[in-house]
Amino acid sequence: MIENNILGIILAGGKSSRFGEDKSIAKLGDKTLLDHTINKIEKEFAEILVISNNKEFNFKNNKIHVVEDCIEGQLGPLVGILTAMKWVIINKKNYKWIASFPCDTPFFDIKLISELKNKVKETSKKLIFLNSNKKRHNIFGLWSMDLIEILEKDIKNSFRKVELWADKIGYENININEEKFDKFLNINTKKDLEKAKENLDKI
Repeated sequence: MIENNILGIILAGGKSSRFGEDKSIAKLGDKTLLDHTINKIEKEFAEILVISNNKEFNFKNNKIHVVEDCIEGQLGPLVGILTAMKWVIINKKNYKWIASFPCDTPFFDIKLISELKNKVKETSKKLIFLNSNKKRHNIFGLWSMDLIEILEKDIKNSFRKVELWADKIGYENININEEKFDKFLNINTKKDLEKAKENLDKI
């Protein structure tokens, strides 16, 4: 089954500079932002990696693993993806794809995971992203393990931005219908968090 070929990962290693503190542990309702994301995807994958440099994380669920960035310095999502790929190799896992999710976008529809999984069967591209309202969501995506060597090389050559690297590699989009409420609301600031709290019923 294609599901067994995909490792789910949550990128939670950012600087949170605009938020002022580690936003992955910020509370939205009775759960942290990270917990909201875990709850949405944990039934969809055999294992989940949380890419984070927070050494205090300790999950009782044995299918969830916390891994620090393989390159120090909080250099961005591409390093998080590379970290996951290296984890697959080091631990001799059979995953062929990495499915990535941000820790700070708690309203996304879990039905989108099925769309990502189905697209793997249809495309020859090594990168697949979700796209809505004419915007590409660079953290919601699928990354082929075949990209590990070129990704590591390009990171060493100072590639940092996902969008620029994706343009270089080539990718395919999954277009999502527009909705009145933006389910890709990204919580970057305390103001964003307050807006999220006002729409808690939409999670």
